[in-house]
Amino acid sequence: MLRIAAAAAHFTRDLDFDLERIGVIVAHARDAGVDLLALPDGALGGYVTDLRPEDPDDLDLPPALEPNGDAVRSVIDVAGEMVVCLGYCERGPGGELYNAAVALCGDGILGRHRKVHQPAGVAKLLTPGCGFAAFDSPVGRLGMLIDHDKTFPESARTLALDGATTIACLSAWPTSLTNRAPRMAQDKQARLFDLYDQSRAAENQVLWLSANQSGRSGTLHFLGRAKVVGPGGEILARTWSKGGLAVAEVDAEAMVDAARTVLHHLDERRPGAYS
Repeated sequence: MLRIAAAAAHFTRDLDFDLERIGVIVAHARDAGVDLLALPDGALGGYVTDLRPEDPDDLDLPPALEPNGDAVRSVIDVAGEMVVCLGYCERGPGGELYNAAVALCGDGILGRHRKVHQPAGVAKLLTPGCGFAAFDSPVGRLGMLIDHDKTFPESARTLALDGATTIACLSAWPTSLTNRAPRMAQDKQARLFDLYDQSRAAENQVLWLSANQSGRSGTLHFLGRAKVVGPGGEILARTWSKGGLAVAEVDAEAMVDAARTVLHHLDERRPGAYS
C-alpha cells in the first residue's frame, strides 16, 4: 500500500519563502506517511500575476531557474525517501523559458516535463514542451502534466499508453477571468478543473493527483481544490479553496488492474477509426 497526496498551497516570488513552505508541507506529508507528494505548479517562484496583460511583453514572469540549480537541489535535500513532484519556470540552454515540472527524491531527479499547451496569456513568452513521457520511480510508473495540459485528452492518454498508472497534474489554475462567480464553488473554472481531473482519471483508468495553487497572485485568484482521484473517476480525497493536503491510501496496481478487469479502455481503442 502507498499513501499519496496532492497539495493546495500558495507560493510566491520569494524562493526562500517557497523553500520553507515546501519543507513544512513535506514534513506534514511525512508525518502522514506519504510516499508520493504532488505540489502545485510554481511551487518554486510562484506563477504569473496576470493572464490578460495589456502588453504580453510586460508579463510578470517567475524567476527562471536552472533545471539542476540550487533551488531544485534544495528540494532534493528535504525529500528523503518521499517522491515529490513540483513545478517552476525553467531556463533552457539557449535562454528560452519553459513552464516545467520535476519529480525527485533524496536520490535525485526521477523525471521531468515541460508544459506543452500554453494558455494565450503566456504563449508568447514561454516555449512549449514537445511531448509526454512516463518514467519509473520508487512508487511505480509515473507521468506528469502541467495545468492547461489536462484540458487536452491526448496528454493524459499518451502517458497512460506509455505505462503510467499514476499521473500527477501540477496546476496554478485560477477562477474565471471573464465571468467570476460570487462563490468559488459556483465558478465555471472550478467546475472544469474538477471535471477534467475526474474525466482524465476515468477515461485512462489511472490514479490521478491534482495539486493546485491557492490564494491570490496579482489579478489571479487560484482555486485550490487539490484532490486524489481513483481510476473510476471517484474522488478519494480532496481539499477545498484553502491550503491543505489531500491524502489517500491506495494499492495503485491493484486499483488500476481492478478498473481494467472488465473494460480496458487502452486495449479497446480503435486508432484506425480516429483519423
